[in-house]
Amino acid sequence: MTKQEFQKILKKGPLILDGATGSNLRLMGMPAGVCTEKWVNEHPEAIQKLQKAYVDAGSMVVYAPTFMANRISLKNVGLEEEIERFNKENVKLSKDAVGDRALVAGNLSTTSQPLEPVGTMTYETLLEVYKEQIRYLVEAGVDYLAAETLLSLEEAMVICDAAAEVCDLPLTISFTCEGDGRMYFGGNVTDAALVLQEMGVDAVGVNCSVGPDQLIALVKNLKENLEIPILVKPNAGIPQIDELGQAHYNMSEETFAQCMKKLHEVGASVLGGCCGTTPEYIRKMCHNFS
Repeated sequence: MTKQEFQKILKKGPLILDGATGSNLRLMGMPAGVCTEKWVNEHPEAIQKLQKAYVDAGSMVVYAPTFMANRISLKNVGLEEEIERFNKENVKLSKDAVGDRALVAGNLSTTSQPLEPVGTMTYETLLEVYKEQIRYLVEAGVDYLAAETLLSLEEAMVICDAAAEVCDLPLTISFTCEGDGRMYFGGNVTDAALVLQEMGVDAVGVNCSVGPDQLIALVKNLKENLEIPILVKPNAGIPQIDELGQAHYNMSEETFAQCMKKLHEVGASVLGGCCGTTPEYIRKMCHNFS
């Protein structure tokens, strides 16, 4: 897909993304602490059932289960030699699941290693890491690239540079942050979004971290400062952690949908769900735009 084709889709708006992957796979039997990309690859029926349900609910995009399929993150679990297979085969699982009913985005995320001088990661090393994963995603035939849950502007800029060196696919970027827009490795989302807009990103915003009820002021601020579409993919509220360390999300589907409608009204036009959301959350959300 070209950037021009993607921008035409964005202008029609709203573009409905999918919801959570990890929290739903846990409900479908994925054990805690395993490599999601490996488990999905070994249990294709789970991700395909989930993504079909999202499309049935109204999702126009599903994120391929390649979230942590970069060499650094896979090396942490001793699976770095599986990087090509996990990216290519997991994209195929999504493409086979949704066919021509939805777009398939190649999903990238943080390596959780801050760049110099905050950390020890160099620009050159991180650039090669992302170029490698993006190359495999492009070869697998994704429609566009979706980098999410990023912790800093610097790693987002590296992803922009890596994508530009490998392909001309559209790219969306979203950060995980506090409700006021403060990012965990420093800086704020609005300032970061302005830089990324200048770098040619197709949509920018936030995902994870908080519920949609806490993002209204931030989305208003983004809308006042940006010309490109704003993306929001929040959690189903703030999780409650039980004695076993399991997260439970208590925002109902109806409340989530109402809050997402408000976010759309104040400026967000790329909408989905993160942790704790299910296909029913997307279905309820879509009812507000029908």
